[in-house]
Amino acid sequence: MRNWVKNENVQMTAIAITTAVGAQFKINPFREDYFRIGLGVSILLFLLMIMPHLSYVKTGILTGIANLLFQSVDLINHVQTVSILESMRDNLGAGVYYVVFAYGLSMFKHRFHEMQPLLLGGLITCIDFSSNLVELLFRGMLSGTNIFYMKEWLYLLVVGGLRSYFVIGLYNSIAVRQMRLLHAEQEKRMEQMLSVNSGLYGEVFYLKKAMNTIEGITADSYDLYRDLREQDMNQYSQRTLGIAQQIHEVKKDSQRILAGLLKLYDNEKAVNMSLSEVLNFASKANRKYSEMLHKQVEIDIEQQYDCESPYYIPLLTVMNNLIANAVEAIEHDGTVRIHVYEQEDDVHFVVMDTGKGVPEAKRDVIFEPGYTTKFNEVGIAATGIGLSHVRDIVHSLTGQITVESAPLGARGTTFRIAIPKMNLIKGADVDDTFYHDRG
Repeated sequence: MRNWVKNENVQMTAIAITTAVGAQFKINPFREDYFRIGLGVSILLFLLMIMPHLSYVKTGILTGIANLLFQSVDLINHVQTVSILESMRDNLGAGVYYVVFAYGLSMFKHRFHEMQPLLLGGLITCIDFSSNLVELLFRGMLSGTNIFYMKEWLYLLVVGGLRSYFVIGLYNSIAVRQMRLLHAEQEKRMEQMLSVNSGLYGEVFYLKKAMNTIEGITADSYDLYRDLREQDMNQYSQRTLGIAQQIHEVKKDSQRILAGLLKLYDNEKAVNMSLSEVLNFASKANRKYSEMLHKQVEIDIEQQYDCESPYYIPLLTVMNNLIANAVEAIEHDGTVRIHVYEQEDDVHFVVMDTGKGVPEAKRDVIFEPGYTTKFNEVGIAATGIGLSHVRDIVHSLTGQITVESAPLGARGTTFRIAIPKMNLIKGADVDDTFYHDRG
């Protein structure tokens, strides 16, 4: 059934019949004549514009034949004394009109989307008017009807213009709606892709850091094995060698996992993204997160600097986690303010919240590995990316991150990040500078 509907011949036949039926709703502009203006041409124009893959000429021929048959039968029903041949002769011009109209459209079908609506409407009006003149010419030749009425010609031109612009307006309104729906769908997919890439970047970051640790442990274990062997402590040296070998196997497994992740996350192929887009995606995701937590959190963005950056995924990872932490720190309702500005050679990112704040005694340890304040109901700590890794990502861009509590009498926490502007624009070696510190 679906293949039958997608068949082009079936589609063209359906257009022809629909147009012929629509043409039955008509007016007669000329006195004592069978020349009529109906809805058929408007229907044909609209359907051809939304189905540009069809052959316009074939559709026009089928429409002309269908219109000739429908109007001939309709004329016989209304005028009993008219024969079939006379009826077809009187309506042959109407059939020719659709063929000429479709042929005229076919000459410009591939340029419809390039032309301005006003220009396109004028072009279709000219094609409509020319087709009407050809129809009148046929009627004059076959029926002896006088076609030289300037008033009626002007009427045809006006009617052609009105219906052409009406159909174009209807088509454009539908096209605009489809574009908005498509844009919304693309934006949703972009959000999902960025969310996945941000999380994936954090996992790759974790794994690379763990592999560096594993490498160090392997080397230390092997050094300990050699020391024990030199001291003739063979029993312990063999056990130490076994541990070193097991750690080496863990490293190889981690390398295989990392290789698979890097195939998914390939920052070499990533395009640039502006800071404003990064902030927009991060704020939108965390507004949904606050709703999921049943909190009333307002996220305000004050952006005084913007640029394109190839490292939007690391930036999104950092901003996403800082904003998420701020949302979690707010008990029921509050505000998260994000301020981005340029100062000298650095770009500053400031994330302020009205949450419970960070005690002064813990301010120096929140960036330490393993530190967390998030535990579930059975006391198990959270496993998400921590502030220590946020700090390492910032350091990978040779940036700094600091934390400070709100002024006396106020609630909340403020995180301040400063990253060299040139590193955001040209990019730093993010993959290999995990531990670089600006001091």
